[in-house]
Order: sequence, then structure tokens, then C-alpha cells
Amino acid sequence: MKKVIVTFMLIGGLISPTINAKTEIEVLKSQDIFDIEYAADLSISQDGKTVYFVRHFMDIQSDRKLGNIWSVDTKTGVMLPVTTGEQLDFNPVLSADGSKLAYISTQTGKPQIYVTWLESGKTAKLTNLVSSPSGLSWSPDGKYIAFSMFVNGKPKSPVSLSGKPPGAKWAEQAIYIDDVYYRFDGGGYSVPGTTELFILSADGGTPRQLTNDEFDNGGDLSWSKDSQFIYFSANRSENREFEPLNSEIYALSITDSSIKQVTDRDGPDTSPKVSPNGKYIAYIGFDDQRKNYDNAKVYVKQLSDGETIFQSEGLDRSIDAIAWDQKSRNLYIQYDDKGKTILAMQSLKSADKRSILSDKLGGQSYGRPYTGAEFAVSENGKVAISYSNPLRPADVGIVDNKQTKQLTHLNDDALGHKTLAQIEEIWFKSSADDQDIQGWIAYPPGFDKSIKYPLILEIHGGPVTAYGPHFSMEIQLFAAAGNVVLYLNPRGSSSYGKEFAHSIDKNYPSQDYDDLMSGVDSLIEKGFIDTEQLFITGGSGGGTLTAWSIGHTQRFAAAVVAKPVINWYSFVLTADFYPFFYQYWFSGKPWDNLNEYMKYSPISYVGNVTTPTMLLTGESDHRTPISESEQFYQALKIQGVESAMVRIPNASHSIYRKPSNLMAKVEYILWWFEQHKPKKEGDS
Repeated sequence: MKKVIVTFMLIGGLISPTINAKTEIEVLKSQDIFDIEYAADLSISQDGKTVYFVRHFMDIQSDRKLGNIWSVDTKTGVMLPVTTGEQLDFNPVLSADGSKLAYISTQTGKPQIYVTWLESGKTAKLTNLVSSPSGLSWSPDGKYIAFSMFVNGKPKSPVSLSGKPPGAKWAEQAIYIDDVYYRFDGGGYSVPGTTELFILSADGGTPRQLTNDEFDNGGDLSWSKDSQFIYFSANRSENREFEPLNSEIYALSITDSSIKQVTDRDGPDTSPKVSPNGKYIAYIGFDDQRKNYDNAKVYVKQLSDGETIFQSEGLDRSIDAIAWDQKSRNLYIQYDDKGKTILAMQSLKSADKRSILSDKLGGQSYGRPYTGAEFAVSENGKVAISYSNPLRPADVGIVDNKQTKQLTHLNDDALGHKTLAQIEEIWFKSSADDQDIQGWIAYPPGFDKSIKYPLILEIHGGPVTAYGPHFSMEIQLFAAAGNVVLYLNPRGSSSYGKEFAHSIDKNYPSQDYDDLMSGVDSLIEKGFIDTEQLFITGGSGGGTLTAWSIGHTQRFAAAVVAKPVINWYSFVLTADFYPFFYQYWFSGKPWDNLNEYMKYSPISYVGNVTTPTMLLTGESDHRTPISESEQFYQALKIQGVESAMVRIPNASHSIYRKPSNLMAKVEYILWWFEQHKPKKEGDS
């Protein structure tokens, strides 16, 4: 253990390789994670003149991501603080008349609801809640703020021990569990209770609980125009634990707390949005076919009679978010297409008629270059977006008449003087079937095509997610250490249509491996890759594919398998969301389909592995539990393969939530690869 600690303290030098020293450029270092910021939680004034957003920053003292609310003028770009302090302020929501901004803040310890009167700048804390509120939503008349919050239930303790003498120190009481979902990644072991809906007077006071049953009620909240009903999405089916996607839209009366079901089908219905004229409700959903993926469509119902009057067609992409235009005639929609996040206007007159407004959205997943973004719409049609730049985390942008303008430059001070990896798009044919595959190359600072570089293949998780031309701290740090980095969207990735995503349904991993290897071959053909210095890594689904790859090829000099699934049988029986995994990713239960489970498990091919391999996983990961990494580690040891395991204490599946954990992840990966570069003549 002492040797590992000493080595870790020294590996910061790996970030400054000789090639960069020679060119006298300043490159990114892992500790720079504490200097970056990014924009999120956008809200725009109805006149389109001001955007409010959370300016997230990393606190080096507490090793936490914090954030304050700022405003930016959409014409001048001038920014002003709304809140300040060493806390997390989030979920800012403007009242209908634009005079007040409600938000949640941890400034007094536990998250509470605050309101700032924008003209006077006065702020008041409105609540003293015992649990964390979420999903703030103003009523159109400005009288109420709706929100959801977890309400504790009664502890389950059927056995009570007797005979304890006064002053005796016994062990903690046994914990009794009989719930289907009993632990959650990032949340730990669950406690009895449900998520319920509340309303709070805009003047503060005691919140009124509107729902009180055995269901979890929450998500995006949308009010009726007369401020009498709240529309929400929930899974209130009797068999909800084993029908994890079967949510519906409901209408909740604030007068008598009665609940009326609005939608009814087998599949998810989410993100309800009432039209400005109060006549319609739009929502996102699909018919559940128990596949690994489905395109989410947008639907519109008349509130008067429940008739569905619109269903989007002709778009072979999944719609992630929606908003109405002011005239209730069109919908703004957000979806991913070929690694980019798109904002488009969907006509309600023609289901297949839509126009793209911007493709500059993204940048909020600063650890790795995943897609994903957000937008907010004003009455006059200006749209605030999280603005994506391959060399910067998310800024605030504005879209007006199909023109996109960047409003903020949050990281120019931290990154402007550094030379970052340039990102280049690449397309190639897969050796499996000539399928077109897209990816991106990150070139190390000071790149010289006459030099042979090490290559790191970095694989995304999901598996049905997508990388794109977005900022990534990890990719940039790998490149800053002198590596060419290749990241791809193999088959099964989102943003290329249903057929592309379905190609790995009950078939994962499979030809996605061929796609990855074809990408490596395509890059080698360019002539600047050292084929003796090929490295491979990935997290979650990318960790699974990394383990699969080294069981099918010996071409890599070293591998780092991060938070993987190694054995699908044991994974389904230990992961937090297991009712979903066995139904949607396989043909049935593990004991009824043993051959299928083991055919796609990397553990089945561990006998082929010769690649030096490091495992890296959070000890509190309940999505891909660390027992998966332990299986592979022990199997590799039995096989005599050089191997190591890095355990991140108290880290969940989202290792990067603690900035120092992201640093540790990157530094360990670079150290492992450095140890396995071929020795050259004269090396000690």
C-alpha cells in the first residue's frame, strides 16, 4: 500500500510529457478541474432580455461542486450575481409576471426554498423543510409554488429485542428489508417513504401536502391555466416495481387533492406541458416493447375531452425535452443527432414538419463528452440554451431567429491560456458489415503528424448513450499527457436512430466490438500511431466493452476497466435497477437463460486475456457493484495476468461527483498506461 501511495504522488509528472515541454506550451493538469465552471438550470424572462442560470464551480476546500445563480443580459452579455456564497443554489424558476425568482439553496445547511424579489433584490427563505425539495413550479396566478419532496414512512422492524440492561452497549439493530428497490446508486440503502407533491404560498408559511399514498409522485410539474390543477408523471400501477417504465400523466386538484388519470398505455408518459392557451397538454412517451431502447415521441391531447390530436412522426430520434411556443401552435423539441444535441421547432399542423433552430447545445457532462443539454423559452421566441464548445464546458447561449449567439465565457480565464486538444470528427466503415460509424479524435497539444503517438481508445457507457464534439476533462487530460485519444459511437449508441440502437438488443457486447477495433485500425492508417502503444479504457458499459475487448484481442499494451459489468448473471442479482435489466436487456430471468447471460459476459472469456489490466470502481457503486470488478480481478489473478484494482472510497457510479475522484481516476489510468509503454533503448 505504501508503494502505491508514493507512486500516486509522483504521477502528476505524466501530464507534462517531453513533447509538450519541447514546444513550450502550457497544457491542462488534473488539478485544473477545480478551476472549471459550467452553466445549468436555465430560466429566461418573458421578454427575452435576461437569462438566469446556475453558475457551477468546484470548491477545492470541500471537494464539492457548488453553484450560485447569475443573470446575463441577452443583448450585452453583462452578467450579474443573484446569489453568492459557498453553497449550492439550484432550480431557479421565474414567476409568471417575472417579478420573483424562486430557487432551492443549501446556504443554511439543508436545502430550502428561497424567493428573490428581482426589482428590490430582497431575498427570503420560505421554508424549514426536513427533506430536500425539488421540481419547483410557479402557479400561473403567482400565488403558489408547487414542489415534490420525500416523506418518511414508518421504519420496518418486526422484531424488537428485549432484556437490554440499563447502560448496556449492544450492537446496532438489525435492518429488515422487503422492498423490491432497496438501494439506489448515489443514494445508498433506501428508507421507508414516498415522494409526494406540495404547494407553498408565495408569501411563505407552511407547505400543504397534496398527495399522500404509497406511490412516488413527482417529476416535471405543469399547472393548468386557471391554477387549479397540477399535471405530473408517476408510475402508480399495481405492479410498478416490475413495470419500471409504466408511468402515466395525472392531474391533481389543489382544491380537494383528487387525482385524475390523463394517459393510459403500457409505456412511459413523462414531461407534461400545458399549452399557454390552456387547451392542450403535450408530453413525451412511447409504447413499451421491452427493448433495450425506443424513440420517445411527443404527443398532444385536448384537455377538454382527452382526445389525442397530435403525435410526432418522421423523426427517427428520441425527443428528450419539449416546450410550447406562445401561440400554442408549435412545440420546441430537443433531441440528439449524430453526437450533437439539436433544438428544433415542431409544427402541430404536420407531424413530420419541423425546422432546426440550433445544433450548439451541450457541454454539461464535463467529465466525459456525453450529449445532453437544456433550453428555456421566452414569450417572444428567444431561447436560452446550454451552449456547447469542444474546448469549453457549458456556457449560456441564446437562439433568436435561428441564429445562435454565445452569451457567457465562463472558462476563458481558466482555460484560455492553455493549449487544449483539438477535436476532429471521423467516419469509417465497420469490419462487421460496412456499417458507418462516427467518432472523434483528440490530438495532443503540439501535435506533429510526423511523430508516432500512443493511442488511447476511450469507450462510452450506457450502452445506449452517445458521445459527441463536447468538452471532456478526461479526454483533454489524456491528450495533455501526449496521447492521441479516440472516442466513438459504436452500434447501440443513441442519436443514430432506432435500428442502430436496437442492433445490440439482447446482443451486447457483440459487433460493437468490431466497430471499436475498426476505429482503431482507421486511425492507425493515418500513420501517426505507435502500434506498440495502444491502450484501452472505458467506464460502465465502456468498462464492460473494455473487458470484452481484451478477451477477444491481445493488441492492447494495457487496459483500465472502470466500473464494469463482468458477469451478467451476478449483475442482474446485485444491481439497484434489476427489475429493468433482466426484462429489457435479456430474454428473461438468469436461471432460465444461463447460456444467453454467460455468452455476453466478459468473465466467460477471461481465459483469453493476457493484457495487463487495472480495475477501477467506486466502493459505493450500486449500479455496477464493485463485486463485478472483484470477480474480474480475482479471475485475472488466477490466470496469472498482471492486474491491479483501484477502489474509490464512498464513490458511487458517478465517480466524478467529487472533483478529486475525477483527478484520481485520470491519474491512475495514465499511470497504469505509462507503466506498460514498451521500454526503449536507453530507458532505465
